[in-house]
Amino acid sequence: MENKKLKLFREKLVQKKKEILEAYEKNKTYGKEADEEGAQDIADKASNSYTKEFLFSLSNNERDLLQLVDEALVRIDDHRFGVCVVCEDEMDRKRLEAVPWAKRCISCQEKQEQGLL
Repeated sequence: MENKKLKLFREKLVQKKKEILEAYEKNKTYGKEADEEGAQDIADKASNSYTKEFLFSLSNNERDLLQLVDEALVRIDDHRFGVCVVCEDEMDRKRLEAVPWAKRCISCQEKQEQGLL
């Protein structure tokens, strides 16, 4: 892949990483605020518990996505970006533009989701 395209993908990935980290900090702040609220009754406690659990699940998803973004940045540095990690074929440009952290081509991703890989 040409350097100009790699640079654009790197910028997209770095921006996505920044967004994830900002969302994580915001969720962490909301979680702390939910902890600090002096819940008066059982309904308030249940609501706060639900809020914290919801924010925790978001942070798990964000952590997974952050790992995928970091792995994509490493693949750029290692000149392996845009190549499927399974079949080693070049990935479709449209797939990378839509999901720049993708590490599998569409065919291998479908096999992975079906449990065939």
